[in-house]
Amino acid sequence: MNADVIIIGGGIAGCSAAFHLAESGVSTLLLDRGEISGEASGVNMGGLGASGWGNSPGLQEYLTMGSLNIFKKLQLELGYDIEFRQSGSFTAIHTENQYSYAQSMVIESQKNAFNLQLLSPYEAKSLEPELNLDLFGYIYSPTRGQADPYKTTQAFSKAALHAGLKVQTTTEVIGITSSDSVWHVETNKGNNAAQSVVIAAGAWSKNIGEMVGVNIPVKPVVGQMWSTEPLPPRVFGTIASIESSFHWMEKPYVDDKSPPELTHFGDERVTRHLYGRQRRSGEIIFGGDRRNSGFSKSIDAAGIEVNKTHASEVLPLLSGLPVSSTWSGLMPFSDDGKPVIGRIPKHDNLFVVSGLGSSGFGRGPAAGMLIADLVCRGESHPVLLESDPARFAS
Repeated sequence: MNADVIIIGGGIAGCSAAFHLAESGVSTLLLDRGEISGEASGVNMGGLGASGWGNSPGLQEYLTMGSLNIFKKLQLELGYDIEFRQSGSFTAIHTENQYSYAQSMVIESQKNAFNLQLLSPYEAKSLEPELNLDLFGYIYSPTRGQADPYKTTQAFSKAALHAGLKVQTTTEVIGITSSDSVWHVETNKGNNAAQSVVIAAGAWSKNIGEMVGVNIPVKPVVGQMWSTEPLPPRVFGTIASIESSFHWMEKPYVDDKSPPELTHFGDERVTRHLYGRQRRSGEIIFGGDRRNSGFSKSIDAAGIEVNKTHASEVLPLLSGLPVSSTWSGLMPFSDDGKPVIGRIPKHDNLFVVSGLGSSGFGRGPAAGMLIADLVCRGESHPVLLESDPARFAS
């Protein structure tokens, strides 16, 4: 099949890129080795980490706030029910040292015009009634939100299909070559040709890059989650803890072979990480572990218990509730922890959008839009200098 652009990967970044390209009238073909939203984009917490544009918006602001605007468009303008809510978020502070760190962080953020507030437990509990009154405090961000990850990624693909996108699922890419300014993508179902190729294969992006001799330094990092049985509405915002960021401030890397901000060094835990919310269907869901375990998605039962204990310190109601289900997914972490978005050096019309780490859901829509803009115009937005794949070129 021929198209102007072939996108490899049906996660949220790939589907957003497909939507924005198709909406612009570009003939686009999306390939996925499984199903749309079948990997990390469909099984994450569904949190949106936007905290404002700030005084000098950089890549992070374009990805988070830009994605927030796209989430709004998808639900409010295009009419897709993705369970989007700009619900706000609460980040728990457990110790006196963490409080000093949080206080400095909030003051600096406010100076730069970001929308963060430091609340006492009393103030926070008046907004989120199940929070623990005995902690040191909470960071509140009213612009953060949530949406259903599976429904959202599916909505992007449906909107793109409506705009003319062609999709081939259960289609594995087995080879990529270029000749006479045309890219040829060989799959288990036949060959396809396009003027441009976008690699949006998440944790598998490195494998795709190797087919053309390109180093895309993205590693799979396994994250796992758990849920309760459905409950009446009890938790309204997204919930997190500052414990991990306090640890990573001084020790971002566990070794020189792993990406930054992991919770484990091999089998040894170095910090606890936490995020969660209550779904519309009633389940309260939490996760946070980040393990460098290759492509294994096995569940670490001890990690689930640690995470549940951590969550129960913030929401005491969880301590008496059993774990109903668990699941996991592979997140694409780059070697330096920053996104990898842009044109691949020395290869005409070959692009990548990956390396969005554990916040791919909340940043993927704008990442897809930015790469689509680059493909269409041939000129990248200035903020993509921060994510340029050229920084890894030898």
